Amino acid sequence: MKVSVMISVIPIGTGISLSSYIAACEKILAEAGCGPSFTRTETKSKGKWDQVFGAIRRCIETVHAMGAPRVSTHLKLGTHDRDVSMEQMVRA
Repeated sequence: MKVSVMISVIPIGTGISLSSYIAACEKILAEAGCGPSFTRTETKSKGKWDQVFGAIRRCIETVHAMGAPRVSTHLKLGTHDRDVSMEQMVRA
């Protein structure tokens, strides 16, 4: 099953700057082949279910390992049966 997700991984108790956490998650998603793209408040990613959710789990674990005592994660997802780009889905 293919999945498209919009995700926000929010470290709590770490201060104001989130750039190092965002960079770490961007690297994890890219290495997993999930093609991340970014908006001001969330990250878009897509791929096979296990591929995407494995990467999300690694993002959360990494944010904890970087010192976040708590992590709030917000997900919005859609599943589909074919491999289409996010741009194609928007145009359709």
